[in-house]
Amino acid sequence: QINFVACQLFALLAAFWFRIYLGPSHASSAVRHAFATLFGIYFAVFCFGWYSIHLFVLVMMNYGIMNMASIPNIHRYSFVVAMGYLTLCHISRIYIFHYGILTTDFSGPLMIITQKITTLACQLHDGIGRQAEELTAEQNRLAVKTRPSLLEYLSYLLNFMSIIAGPCSNYKDYIAFIEGRHVHMKLLEVNWKQKGYDRLPDPSPTGAVMYKLCVTLVSLILFLTLTKNFPMGYIIDNEFLDKTPFLSRLGYLYVVTQAAKPKYYFAWTLADAVNNAAGYGFNGVDERGAFRWDLLSNLNIWNIETATSFKMYIENWNIQTAAWLKRVCYDRAPWYPTALTFILSALWHGIYPGYYFTFLTGILITLAARAIRNNCRHYFLSSVPLKIAYDVVTWVVTQLAVCYTVAPFVMLAVEPTIKFYKSMYFHMHILSILVLLMLPIRPQAQSIRTPQNQAVQNSVKSK
Repeated sequence: QINFVACQLFALLAAFWFRIYLGPSHASSAVRHAFATLFGIYFAVFCFGWYSIHLFVLVMMNYGIMNMASIPNIHRYSFVVAMGYLTLCHISRIYIFHYGILTTDFSGPLMIITQKITTLACQLHDGIGRQAEELTAEQNRLAVKTRPSLLEYLSYLLNFMSIIAGPCSNYKDYIAFIEGRHVHMKLLEVNWKQKGYDRLPDPSPTGAVMYKLCVTLVSLILFLTLTKNFPMGYIIDNEFLDKTPFLSRLGYLYVVTQAAKPKYYFAWTLADAVNNAAGYGFNGVDERGAFRWDLLSNLNIWNIETATSFKMYIENWNIQTAAWLKRVCYDRAPWYPTALTFILSALWHGIYPGYYFTFLTGILITLAARAIRNNCRHYFLSSVPLKIAYDVVTWVVTQLAVCYTVAPFVMLAVEPTIKFYKSMYFHMHILSILVLLMLPIRPQAQSIRTPQNQAVQNSVKSK
């Protein structure tokens, strides 16, 4: 943990230096690629020692696949090799280290690299192996038309800004950043003459970085003061279960789940700040005219804490991983996309049984929540008081459902998970099954989604 924080703080300083002294106007793309790669390799070796060899082995294995495999199969081979190697490393953790976390735990960076490898492979397959009319609007925009060079490939996978804690970004966005086109491309989406500008503005990430560092500091303080004082394991303590009534246990479950969040808020917000400090992450202008630096943001804390649906909560937690799951699985699955996406998410996280309890429970609750929303929500939109009452109730249910779902993710093993769900009387499982049995399931427009209309369908569903 000390190495992680030290590397990320050093990466933050290096990112500022990289933007100021190795910006696109001062250095060539090759120099920027080389610097980002070499520093990333150094950070990996510093943090993980000899275990970092796993990162480099996987990267080079998939570079060979990318150059030798046929385009129609490149995404399949890359996916199988990357996920297979990651799974083998996860297995070593559970059987060799007996549920313990290795001091030099390299699985986090390996998980990010796996995301990037499979993302690039799918986008390369889209760009070379498929016709434009077969792709969704997003797939068309992100399709990669040529195989990257070795330097570009290594820079994308191993750059110092994301090798420790991510996030995963799209290959074309990263290359545009290195080549100095990243901000310019986003600015061209706005008509600046109508806003009174004679030329394109020059947005600075400094304000966004300072704000995110403040969030990081608060998260660190909360982690040091709350997380260790409210351990998740206490909710299955025998004395606690014997003396505490059910509703009080639900309340404490919410408290301990809240206490477990700051470490994620800290790591992901700091990683976002590192990328922004380097000049990466600009995402255009919002409706108020303010510059957005959230292209790589991994969470929206306000939307998480105020989520009134399971879907809203998931969409704002680990955002870039959710985007990866959508692009490599949900959008490409010929059937049962929701179930397959949850299963892939569990496999990517590891093979601890608790992960599978969490994600299988998540499938059930997601389907039940969708059925309730589709069948009931419109009855509460006729007046403001009804809508407020609906939002309050759905907020409470959503937060408790998330707590109920993620507890096994923290507990990891089978025995404490079963003990926990028994103490909760499996109430969310039972309620979800009853909802699915009692409420009609409104079918989606198509079980197999047509490419050109998928982006429109997704937009309509989200609204």
